[in-house]
Amino acid sequence: MMYRQFRKVEGHRTLVRETSSNAIVNTDRNAYTIYMNRIKEARKSNDDLKNACREINSLKTELKEIKELLVKVTNGS
Repeated sequence: MMYRQFRKVEGHRTLVRETSSNAIVNTDRNAYTIYMNRIKEARKSNDDLKNACREINSLKTELKEIKELLVKVTNGS
């Protein structure tokens, strides 16, 4: 089993460097939680927008059908 080793990044209290890959890792769990909440909220907003667009398109279709029926009714009189 390989153990990961970390070294603190100078001048940054929440950053460490993983020694085998040289990757920088943020160890601030609170910042990560805030970031993930922002991502979830952005996805929810995007889903809400998509749902609103679907509803608008559905209403447009229904309105078009109503207009066509009105034209048929008025032409038949």
